[in-house]
Amino acid sequence: MTRRIFVLRHGETEFNADKKLQGHCNSSLTSKGSDQARCVGTTLKQYVENRPFRVYSSTLGRALQTSQIVCEALNYSYENLNKEPRLKEFSLGEWEQRTIPSLEQEIPNLLAQNDWYLQAPNCETYESVRERLSSWLSDVAHDEDIVVVSHGLTGIVLRGLLLGMDYTQVWQQDLPQDAFFIIEDGRITRVNCVDTVEVV
Repeated sequence: MTRRIFVLRHGETEFNADKKLQGHCNSSLTSKGSDQARCVGTTLKQYVENRPFRVYSSTLGRALQTSQIVCEALNYSYENLNKEPRLKEFSLGEWEQRTIPSLEQEIPNLLAQNDWYLQAPNCETYESVRERLSSWLSDVAHDEDIVVVSHGLTGIVLRGLLLGMDYTQVWQQDLPQDAFFIIEDGRITRVNCVDTVEVV
């Protein structure tokens, strides 16, 4: 049986909605974010329900909040969740809690490069994040599927690591909160979730 790794990002947070950078600081899921997590979990269930799997989550609050909703959808005991600090988001240094529009006013063309986040003073390096993810991958079991609840930037580095992408390719990936990725045999599949709840 080939192991599959499912890579999820947490649902929308209050900071996401306000275009505010989070990094290692935290904000709670919005109502939309909770719906996204529920939708991801419900969609994911059909892929994992007939095979052994284990769920791992970043230790940051927004990922744990997402994990709780996803675990419920998967009928997976939250008590069995593997809380893993190596899956945390990049530390964004002095830019944490800054809004993206305010940074754009200070730094013209800030968003011209996909890796613009790494310009933050005292930001965690790409190499450091890659190293901690490599360390985590070497520790996880290889005989069962893995569900990973992580973050936008950490998620693209993890996907890149699993697929052998170069630096440029890593930063060309998107950061969805209403989809997840399946990585198996060196191939990646994106699965989009369709909300079943219409807000009126």
